[in-house]
Amino acid sequence: MSSEDLERFEADAELALYREYRDVVKIFKYVVETDRRFYLCNAVDVKVRSETGDAYFEVTLSDAWVWDIYRPARFAKQVKVLTFKDVNVEELQQDTDLKVPPTA
Repeated sequence: MSSEDLERFEADAELALYREYRDVVKIFKYVVETDRRFYLCNAVDVKVRSETGDAYFEVTLSDAWVWDIYRPARFAKQVKVLTFKDVNVEELQQDTDLKVPPTA
């Protein structure tokens, strides 16, 4: 496989992932961003923990979709994330209408 073939494969996979996101975003209530992943979910709980002296976040998501181009199954019933970095949680507007550029 040439580098051009690999680039085309990755571009096609990214476009397919974006289209999947466009199709599923309407069924979720929250967007959650961590330092490693981007999630859509219907319930989220963020707790600050500091048992060891350093503070970290414990994030629990229910009915989630994971933005990961290489993950074969992006839907998960429950996800638990532990991170020392920032966590961003946003409530989605239900009238979101995303436009995907046409393919050539």
